Amino acid sequence: MDISVVIPLLNEEESLGELYGWIERVMEANGYSYEVIFVDDGSSDSSWSIIEQLSQKDQRIRGVRFRTNYGKSAALYCGFERAVGNVVITMDADLQDSPDEIPALYKMIVEEGYDMVSGWKRTRHDPKAKTLPSKFFNATCRWASGIRLHDFNCGLKAYRNKVVKSIEVYGEMHRYIPILAKKAGFGRIGERVVTHYPRKFGVSKYGWERLLKGYLDLVTVMFVSKYGRSPMYFFGGAGTLMFLVGFISVVWIIIQKFTVGNPLTNQPLFYLSLVAILLGVILFLAGFLGELINRNAPERNHYFIDEEIDVKDRV
Repeated sequence: MDISVVIPLLNEEESLGELYGWIERVMEANGYSYEVIFVDDGSSDSSWSIIEQLSQKDQRIRGVRFRTNYGKSAALYCGFERAVGNVVITMDADLQDSPDEIPALYKMIVEEGYDMVSGWKRTRHDPKAKTLPSKFFNATCRWASGIRLHDFNCGLKAYRNKVVKSIEVYGEMHRYIPILAKKAGFGRIGERVVTHYPRKFGVSKYGWERLLKGYLDLVTVMFVSKYGRSPMYFFGGAGTLMFLVGFISVVWIIIQKFTVGNPLTNQPLFYLSLVAILLGVILFLAGFLGELINRNAPERNHYFIDEEIDVKDRV
């Protein structure tokens, strides 16, 4: 199969029929074999009923319905699990992403050799309350990850199938899929300017709490990707540094007591040094405990193997 289209949605009953008709026209015009996977993230309207009706008319439509609202990352994760196409396309269900972009995204993956291509909504039809925080957020992501993308959070993306099978998204991690893909060894990440349409139906699900959660998840992604397998490198290193600073300060204060006669307990530095030593020991123990937990983790020796040549292949 050429393409799997994964569409997470929440209360988008007005747009689903029109969206699928648009996707169908694009696919048939280009001769692609495809499937469309709708993931209903706990909608309270008739979205699921519409998906059921569409699936009865076309067997290429698949659907997943959550019992409650788990978030976009959970919806994408379930869609990625079920996708079988060589190229996986994700888009939002609100008709702001254009299915007309699918052929160009597909060619960038198949013909130009990209592992992942992210859309860039250079011209956005969203309120300032959404676009201004987004610009700041994207600048932070570029600085933290070193990936030169203008729009990390664009819903319209294309992936090689093995990319989506190698990453795990949860929380608000869907914003950082390019970072997760890079950490998993998929370094060919491209970008394409895409058309962004004004919202035709419904209301935006964006909220300020998502921005805060997004930054917390960014810290999590950067930390876990660097120190997840060896937490002692971070906690042990920081603990050792704190311990040495505190210990050297205590030695200096003791030397001053015997040479100058300054009382130990009259100096704030003495108490700060003791705190530094204590924090150093605590951080070192945290790193040690992290290593013990990591040693017992079932995925500690889980590595992404791209290709393998075995002896039996030569027989």
